Amino acid sequence: MHQPSLTGEARRTLLLSAPIILGELSQMALHVIDTAMIGALGYRQLAAGALVLAVINIPFVLGIGMTISVSQMVSLAHGRYDGQKVSHYLFNGFWLCVITALVITGCLYFGKNIIFHLGQDPEVAQLAVPFLELMNWSIIPMLLFMALKQFADGLEKTRTAMVISLLSMPLNIFLNWLLIFGNWGFPRLELAGAGWGTLITRSLMFLALGLVILRHPVFSRYVKVRKNQWKIRTKTMRELLHIGLPSSLQIGMESSAFAISGILVGTIGATEQAAHQIALSCASFTFMISMGLAQGASIRVSNAFGTRNRVKILAIGKSTFITGIFYGVFCAVTFILLRNVLPNAFNDNDNVKLMAAALLVLAAVFQISDATQVVGANLLRGIKDVTIPTILVAIAYWVIGLPVGYLLAFHFKMGAAGIWIGFIAGLTCSGISLAIRFIRMSRKI
Repeated sequence: MHQPSLTGEARRTLLLSAPIILGELSQMALHVIDTAMIGALGYRQLAAGALVLAVINIPFVLGIGMTISVSQMVSLAHGRYDGQKVSHYLFNGFWLCVITALVITGCLYFGKNIIFHLGQDPEVAQLAVPFLELMNWSIIPMLLFMALKQFADGLEKTRTAMVISLLSMPLNIFLNWLLIFGNWGFPRLELAGAGWGTLITRSLMFLALGLVILRHPVFSRYVKVRKNQWKIRTKTMRELLHIGLPSSLQIGMESSAFAISGILVGTIGATEQAAHQIALSCASFTFMISMGLAQGASIRVSNAFGTRNRVKILAIGKSTFITGIFYGVFCAVTFILLRNVLPNAFNDNDNVKLMAAALLVLAAVFQISDATQVVGANLLRGIKDVTIPTILVAIAYWVIGLPVGYLLAFHFKMGAAGIWIGFIAGLTCSGISLAIRFIRMSRKI
């Protein structure tokens, strides 16, 4: 069998991933811009925003994990040239995501008072409640947008959602400008204004992508067979859940470890929490490129897995690991060089900026491990190996990362820096174990 060129495979993965990366970056840019605009109100408002994101992030990423099952099953069927099955997975996957979104929103709505029982600054918690309510409702349109995006991505039509995501940026910024600060006669809603801006933007994104899929000729063949294929089937739901549940647990355990760490930092003080949020926002922004690269590789691997092409699967995997490592090194160097510059975009409190600069040095250290672990998890998902990787992620974050961070932060009095060293330990273990697992499993295909 012809041995694919690693350079060629890396280039093809990057071409497919580029629109995904731009879409992910645009959404993360919105998050960073929201943080910066909220930070202009004061460090307590910034801490309140960080608290809400820490609380809401865990259930939200569980929902995102469920949407991943759509792209995985669609790309598998697409690799087998089965358009009927593609349409069927679209319909069942969409409704699975509807149910998931409603369950998550309901749980957060009835459990919102937990924000007062996390040991946070009382004023910060009080400021956070209206923002939490609005961000909760925005989960529904965002998860439905993600479900449709995963469908388009699974067909390797990755530019569709990218365009909508890019267009959402100026809209969200404009809405924030109107509603946070009360410009053009609009009420000054401050933190709640950011919540309204997010809710309106996400709703319009979902509606726009839905119209494109229903009306555009590229997707028409999958809509035309709706009478035969748009039916809920238990077997199909089980197939989607087989990928969706472990995927949700994987990214949920990772994100919840970060979220809980943020809550722990908040118990130290509002200054520490604000600095932590600045460093985490920067690290999350760079992570989106690794995530987009990994998603593109996962789609290509899933497509090759549909035809059991072991040689191509290995070539895609190895080339993506190499690309991810080079990118991680670039991010690490950038964070170190700009550690005293980046915090200025978020806050003008000298103590917050000084602490954020120190945390950015630690964030730089785990960039390589972060890129490696997300590539490994997505490649394994592409070959439908999800159970053991979920266990590996659980060990890396909940047996190693979080306990080490807690021990260093509170027992050894290292504060927020101790939490970040725990991040490094967890990410490194996760990256190494998932990379080894992918190489081993791919050779068995």
